[in-house]
This record gives sequence, C-alpha cells and structure tokens, in this order.
Amino acid sequence: MVEAAMGLEYWLKWHVGVCGLIIFLPATGAAMIGLKRRKKMKGDDDFGIQVLRRSDLWLPCWKNLNPVWLLVYRVSAFGIMGWLLYQTVLFHGIVAFVFYTQWTFALVMIYFAIGAIISAQGCMRYTKSAIEVGEKGKSSQNGNAVNGLPKHHLHDETYEDAGFWGHLMHIIYQTCAGAVLMTDIVFWCVLVPMLAGKTFEVTWLIGSIHAVNVVFLLIDSALNRLPFPLFGFIYFIYWGVSYIIFQWLLHAFSSITWWPYPFLDLSTPEAPLWYLGLALFHIPCFWIYLMIMNAKAPIFSRYFPKSFVRSHEQVVHKKAA
Repeated sequence: MVEAAMGLEYWLKWHVGVCGLIIFLPATGAAMIGLKRRKKMKGDDDFGIQVLRRSDLWLPCWKNLNPVWLLVYRVSAFGIMGWLLYQTVLFHGIVAFVFYTQWTFALVMIYFAIGAIISAQGCMRYTKSAIEVGEKGKSSQNGNAVNGLPKHHLHDETYEDAGFWGHLMHIIYQTCAGAVLMTDIVFWCVLVPMLAGKTFEVTWLIGSIHAVNVVFLLIDSALNRLPFPLFGFIYFIYWGVSYIIFQWLLHAFSSITWWPYPFLDLSTPEAPLWYLGLALFHIPCFWIYLMIMNAKAPIFSRYFPKSFVRSHEQVVHKKAA
C-alpha cells in the first residue's frame, strides 16, 4: 500500500531508485541520438532521414484525391475527438488528464489541429493553382497533374522545406503512432482483464476514447504522404518519460496518493519489473506502426499503381536503390 503522505521515506526506497534508472537510461540514450541527428541534418543518416517537404504535409498519397478531402477529414476527426474529450472532462473533471489516455488523446487532437491548418493553407495554394490552370486551359492538366495540381507547382512544393510547424506536426505524428497503440493495447489487453468484475465498467465513452484515437490516426496515415522513419522512436520515448516524470512530480508535491495505473505504483519491490516491462513495451508498439507504414507503399503501389503516389522520401529511396 502507498503511504498516506508519501514522505521522504517512500522516495528513498531502493526500488524507486531502480525505477528512476530505468527511466533515466532510455531518456539519456534518446537525447544522445537526438544530438547526433542535429549534427547530421544535411543528407541521410543511419536512420534514413531526409528533409521533410511541405508537400508531404497536406497532399494526399492518392493521385486523384483532392487535398480538400484530407482537410475535411482532419477537421472532422478533430471535431469528433474534441467532443469525446469534452464529454470525458464533463463526467470526470480535470482529473481525467492524470491518465496517459487523455494525454495521448489530446496529443492526437493537436496533430489533427495543426494538420488541418496546414492543409487549409495548402488548399489555398491548390485553389489558386487550379484557377491559373483553368485560365490557361484544361489541356495542361491531362497527364500532367497530381491531385489536380500542375506538376510545376508540385515541383515548387516538393523542394520547399516543411518549416517549424510542419516539423512539429511530423514529430507529433510519430509520437502519436506508438502512443495510441500503447494506450489501446494496455487498456484492452491488461487493464480491462485486470479490473474485470470490480467497480470498473467499460462505458461507451471509455470504449470510444480507447478506440477512435488509433482508428483516426490509421485512416490519416492511409491518406497522407508523411514519411515514418525509425528515428521517430525517440520522440515516443520522450513522451513516455515525460508522463512518468509528471506522475512522480504530481505524487511528490501534492496530496494525491493513488496511481492512475496499478503498475506505476512504486510502493512494492516488484515495481522495477513493471517499469522495465513498460519501457520495453514501447518497442513493439512503435514497431507495429512502423511495419504498417513500411507496408503501405509496396501494397498500395501493387494494387493501385495508377492511383497511389509515393512521398518524396520514398521516391528518393527508390531511385537510390
């Protein structure tokens, strides 16, 4: 059991130090890799990173799909998730944000919000380009356009860097990928069986919160051109470490003594095993999404060769091969 006051004695237990080490080592390793990456911003590095292009942020990976539809989807996803989050806070209060689920849910919403804004900006360019094409005649579109844009406009977009907000959107996207899988797998495969038969009940709201996040993100992945490099794993690590640090600080400097997840409780000698398992579990969660994204281009190119458009990074890899 957790001591009522969670005093200094609680935090000086040996297994708390071991858990801290389990958190510190991955965070340090991720930071070192991040610093190494900053020194290799030009060209490819060991993780297969290329410069993120602005066109990858808002153009669909489907040749005949108007970018407006991707904008509509992102706005709709943000709206639905916003309503679900509002209902959650309405029923449970601000304490809902103590849970990793709400952290990740809000992060996915931020991704869709930034994505919708960037898509809107891209669609404004799309509309302007379409008008220019219309003035010059429809003949320029035949066999010489992708997503309705003339290729010379796409050429400009392809070689334009994504900018700060574009890179932030990409980082959040990669973070969400592993986080949504971890959230849903832990909930449905660990927490629900563990708490079955007790006071816990899976309501339609709780079930929706633990389902739409991964579904909406997978649909967006099927539509967008965003690359998904292995390097994105370090952002997922940062996200997990940030949540654990938040929980520790919350319990150290507040009157809260209960843990949102039983396996985060530091009061038992088994805590290091739980923390180690949780740390290692980040690997398959990110790996599953990485495998899905790696299979996206080959599968879609095979079955929809005239409709699917590879991202700039995929084209570079194909030419290099």
